[in-house]
This record gives sequence, structure tokens and C-alpha cells, in this order.
Amino acid sequence: CPGTPMKVLIAAALLTGLLACAVTEGIVQRGESPAGDVLPGAEPFAAVLNDSLRSAWATRPADYVPRTQHLRDDRTPLFVNRLFLESSPYLRQHAHNPVNWFPWGNEAFDLAVSLGRPIFLSIGYSTCHWCHVMEEESFDDIEIARYLNEHYVAVKVDRELRPDLDSIYMSAVQLFTRGNGGWPMTLWLTPQGQPYSGGSYFPARDGDRGVSAGLLTLLKQLNEAYDNQPDRVVAVAAQVVDEIRTRLNPGLPGTEVLDDSPIQKAASNYHAQFDSTFGGMRGTQKFPASLPLRFLLRYHRRTGDLDFLRMVTTTLERITTGGIHDHVGGGFHRYATDERWLVPHFEKMLYDNALLTLAYLEAYQATGREDFADVVHSTLRYVEREMSAPNGGFYSATDADSLSPRGTREEGWFFTWTPEEIEDAVGPERAHIITAYFGVTASGHFGERSVLHRASGDLDLARKLEISLDDLRITVNEAREMLYEVRRQRPAPLRDEKILTAWNGLMISAFARASHVLSTGDYAARARRAATFLIEQTKVDDRLVRSPTARAVNGFGYLDDYAFMVSGLLDLFEVTGEIRWFREALLLDMVLERDFEDQAEGGFFRAPIDADLLLTREKPHYDSAEPSGNAVHLLNLIRLHDFTADDRYRQRAESAFAVFQPTLTHLPTAASEMLLALDYSLDTRKAVIIVVPTSRSEAEPFLTRLSSIFLPNRILVVAVEGSDLEEQASLIPILVGKYAMQGMATAYVCENRVCDLPTTDPEVFFYQIQENR
Repeated sequence: CPGTPMKVLIAAALLTGLLACAVTEGIVQRGESPAGDVLPGAEPFAAVLNDSLRSAWATRPADYVPRTQHLRDDRTPLFVNRLFLESSPYLRQHAHNPVNWFPWGNEAFDLAVSLGRPIFLSIGYSTCHWCHVMEEESFDDIEIARYLNEHYVAVKVDRELRPDLDSIYMSAVQLFTRGNGGWPMTLWLTPQGQPYSGGSYFPARDGDRGVSAGLLTLLKQLNEAYDNQPDRVVAVAAQVVDEIRTRLNPGLPGTEVLDDSPIQKAASNYHAQFDSTFGGMRGTQKFPASLPLRFLLRYHRRTGDLDFLRMVTTTLERITTGGIHDHVGGGFHRYATDERWLVPHFEKMLYDNALLTLAYLEAYQATGREDFADVVHSTLRYVEREMSAPNGGFYSATDADSLSPRGTREEGWFFTWTPEEIEDAVGPERAHIITAYFGVTASGHFGERSVLHRASGDLDLARKLEISLDDLRITVNEAREMLYEVRRQRPAPLRDEKILTAWNGLMISAFARASHVLSTGDYAARARRAATFLIEQTKVDDRLVRSPTARAVNGFGYLDDYAFMVSGLLDLFEVTGEIRWFREALLLDMVLERDFEDQAEGGFFRAPIDADLLLTREKPHYDSAEPSGNAVHLLNLIRLHDFTADDRYRQRAESAFAVFQPTLTHLPTAASEMLLALDYSLDTRKAVIIVVPTSRSEAEPFLTRLSSIFLPNRILVVAVEGSDLEEQASLIPILVGKYAMQGMATAYVCENRVCDLPTTDPEVFFYQIQENR
């Protein structure tokens, strides 16, 4: 799992010990209902709960497979717990553990209070490899389950559906482990939800994987501490909560006006830590998000310093050619386990692929390199083929593990190859070319299997193989499709078909911006389809839900759901001109202002005002694998101001900048996405208005020139004369008085509400958008 090493040193409040971070599947036949009242060491379930479980079992999908080793002869599971009633894929993976799991909620906490027991909290997500390992080793273990059921109230949380809880308790784990963290997260809480110890992955027993204290020992010791040293536990938990509240909120607003010094400081820090050989940041693991490529592109544009453009292109080249890039199916794996980007952690996340798409698009605009555009096409093709729901939304992730011919779940088997498999797939005539091109060897890089990667440059390989460059590329492209078809026959990794509003917002942006940059109408249609589904299915009254497919988990969305959706809708409006998307963005911002914004000091809280069962109301300001919601919505506010000229948006953005000024000043690399908003706010921004007489297609000569340059700090409005122009002008006043001169598409390029002379000549327009006054 991201950020989870095999062994982590934990300095728990009450215990110091060494910790560290394949599930048997069977085919369920239509047989006896699982007994929900026989969990070892647990009280029998109430009749109403048993009835609910039996009803859910009777209506399970025909292809349902329980993830447990505890099966009857007819392959039905021996155990079932409350998680079988949940819609979260991650929670349902644990529905047949012998552990008496509860979902997060009042029922679990009330029970802990009434029994006087601590809470055992486990947080993870459905495609997390080490979550699966801990499930098999510990949570499917009868002895461990019995101890948990007799001494704790066990609570399971899907981090992707409850990012508020994930952030709060990750801060606690990092306190206990001196800055380390990862998933699965494992914590011991008081009945009031206050953590008094925690870590990430724990092997089941002492000595497993080389640790001195396994989970069973820790459960016993920390339960004894809770029973025998209650005052100390309460004192430690209170201290931890105080520290969490300090960490998760930026404190008092700054008093200085922000200039470009945070931008300069961040650029200098990234330059100092850059791996000039392999790209990205120096280190033995490589995460694409650790080097904010889109910020560096803006810094290059701001300064003209070619070193920063080289940092971007080197990194993208290495990611493209490395094993982190899926050369057969497209898209990107989570991260690389080595400095060369060669051997990945094989899970794929929707948000990674959306964010990398945006980086490659902007790099293509800045450099004109067609290979970067090719990566965008292949990534979005992957999303369309493998991550798209029939309803129009996008699925969340795919697992690292899959079923191997040995009958066990193994990480990476689905994506890796042997020379013999390559030859069987593409034939002997092509095999020597493909094995050389993708670096497939008998010894492999991942056990005895090879991770496909670009082993050398195309021209060098063509010379070595004594074939033409065109023949090499034709052969590789043909073989790639053949390998894809063969790979499709393998047991595929689990796909998490949960649809998350926030991550869909990011992918809507990716498709919408790709439509503009690559002039591909199909991408705009795909973004429109997803946005239509999200707006129709994720809104209850005027509020978003976190997930339309897991609505029962929680009734409300979070800051990033709103911020990422607003950004996606603004991008979609720019590429379609359909005012519906702009109106929806305005409405979502109104909810953010009402339910999330700190009206006294500025900025936005992660959870809405009516969220409950939280130790603190976090105001996120640091980026993680995803950008912070505050960073994204800060830029949204500036864009909304530029569109509407409503000064309220500017004031709210300035208040937010003031709140985050200390972070940007002292630790700008922790908030690199917010630097995009700062760069935007400090730039001389352009408003590009194109009025056409009858159809948006008439604007294409202008749009083609606009998309050919990297101009990130601008807004774009294309309006058709008549009712379309009038409707847009009612919300976007800069359109007032604009018209298509002499019945021809006419462009207006404006700065600070002052416009150049309108032009019907795309070449004059091209000069105007590049000019800085």
C-alpha cells in the first residue's frame, strides 16, 4: 500500500515494538444461508440483524465469491458479519471474517461505552495489497478474531469513502510511528474515538516477518493497558487529539500579502532534490505526485528557465518508458518500487491516471512532443475500456493482486510476462523484436517474470535488430494489441466499481482538457456523459454525496468532491460552451460557501458543518496523492471571479490565501497544488472570448491556435450569437457587447477587463494571446 514499508518502527504511546505493513477464494453455490450468530467469542446477533443478513444473502449476485478460508462443503461461508450489509467493496471484502466487525457509526461507539471496551479501528481500501495480507493473516484467523470479539469493538472503515476519518487517524498513526504511515491503518481508540496507540500493517504473531510483537500480542497488551492504566490511556489519548487538531488546521491567518517568494522557494527545493538521471525526486521509491510537474511547467513559463522544463520532460520520459506505465493496456500503476520507475506497485488508481493525463497534456502544449500526446490517448483509451461504468461514471481502482495458475493471489502476475508467454502471444517471428523492445528476459525483474518497459530507444533498437524504424513501430503496435487480447484471458485483478464523486471530477477535467488540447470531440462527449451522470445521481437536494454507488455509507460529500467537480464542470463549460455546466459549478460553490467555508477566517473545512463523530474539523492544506480540496477550490474561486467579475469570489480567495500564507511561506512544497492558484493569481491573466454566428465549429481555427500553446492562466468562452450568447452574458458580463463581426467568427482577447481590438483573423488572434502587456 502507498507509503507502507515492510517494517515500520512504531513508538506507540504505551508500547514500543517492531511492526511491518491472498485471500482464498471459493465458488459459492446456492446453498445454506451463512449463520450470522456464530462468530467466535461474540454475542449472538439479534433476530432483526440475522433476518437482514439472510435477506441480503438470498439476493446476492449469482457470481458472488466470499473472500474467506472458512467455507462449508458446499462452498458457502461459515461466517457472516454486519459488513455484508454495506455497499463499500472494501467492507464487503471482510464480510466473512470471523471478526464481529461494525461499520463506523453510533452503534459501535455506543456499544463500546456500554461494555467499557476500547475500539479496534482498521482503515484501508479495496485494492490495497497489504490490507489483503492482513485480512488473510489476522482477520480470518479464529484465535485473533475470538480475542477481538471478546475484548474490543472492532470497526472497519473504507478510507476512500471517509477521507475525513482517514486524514484524522493517519495523523495519529504518524505521531505514533515518528512520521510513517500507510494502509492498512490499525488503531486502538477509547470509546470516544480518541487514539491511544496505532500503526499500519501488523503481522499476526510474534516472529512473523521478523517482528518482535505481532498483532495478537499487541491486542492483549493494549487491552491490558486500557483496563489497568485507564488514567494514563485517557491522558495519552487527549494529548494525541490536541496534536492532531494542531496538525490538521493551519492556525491563524497570515498578515502579509503573498508574492512569488513561495513559488521561488518551492522551485529551488524541487531543483535541489531532482533525480537528474531517472527523473522525479531522488529516492528508492518513485511516486509521480512527489514532483509536481504542472507547477514546474508554470515556473518554466514564468521564468524561461529551461532547467525546469528539462525536469518535467525527463520525468515524463522515464515514467513513459518505465514499468509504472502499462505498455499493453495503457494507464499507470500506483508507484514504482525502485528509482528507475521499473517495478511498480501494480494497483491502478483513477485519480493517478487523471492527474498524469493533465501533466502530459500540459507538457505536450509546452513542448509540442507527440509522444506525450500519444500517452494521453492511450491513458484515456484505458479509462474508456476498463474503468468506465455503463451509467457514465468512472470506476475507482484495480487491485495489484490477481489469481495465478498456482491458484493463489499474487501481486503483478496479470501484468508480467515470460519470454515463452510473449512467443505464444505474438508468434516466433515477432517475439525476438517484442522481447527486446520491452526488456523481457528469462531471469525477469519481478520474481522470474518481466515487467514490460522500454529497454532502449527505438532508433538504437531498430539498428541493433537491423530493421527499419517504421517496421519496428508497426510490429510493436500490432503486438501490443495481441498481448492485450491474450492478457484479457487471464484472471483479472479485482476492480473496485465504486464511483467516487471527487475522482470522477478529476477525470472529467482530464477528458475535457484533452478535448481542447487534442481537438478530439469524443473526449468532450465522454466528459459530458460523466458529468450528466454525476449531477443527476450524486445530488440530494443541492448537496453532493460522496458516492452514488455507496450512498448508504454516508449521506454527504466532502470538500474534494465539490472542489474537483467544480473544476471539472468549469473545464467542461470551456470546451462545450454549454451554460448548464457553468450554472452547476456556481450552485456547488454556493453549497461550499454555506456548509464548508470558514466564514470567520477563510478557507474550507474537509467535512460539512453537520458532520458528526469527528475529533476535529480539518481544514486541509497539504497535498497527498491527491491535491488538497482547498488548493483546487482556491483556483476555482479565481476562475469564477474572472468569469463573473463578482468581487465576492476574489475576496473569498484572498481570505483563503491569508489562512494558508504560513504554509505557503514556510513549507510551499507541502502545498504545491496551491502554488498553481498562487501563480494564476499573480499572473496577468487573459480572458479569451470567441463569438460565432451559428455554430461552435466556426471557432475551430481560433481554438486550434489557442490549444497549441501553454497558456494555463486564462478563461475561455465560446458563444453563439442569439439566445446562447444572451444566456451566457447574463452570468458572464464580459460577453456583453461582443458580437460576430460581419457574420464571421470573432475573437476578443482581454486582460483586466480591457480587450484588444476584436479580430476575425486567427493569425492576429495567435499574436494577441501570446502578447504580454
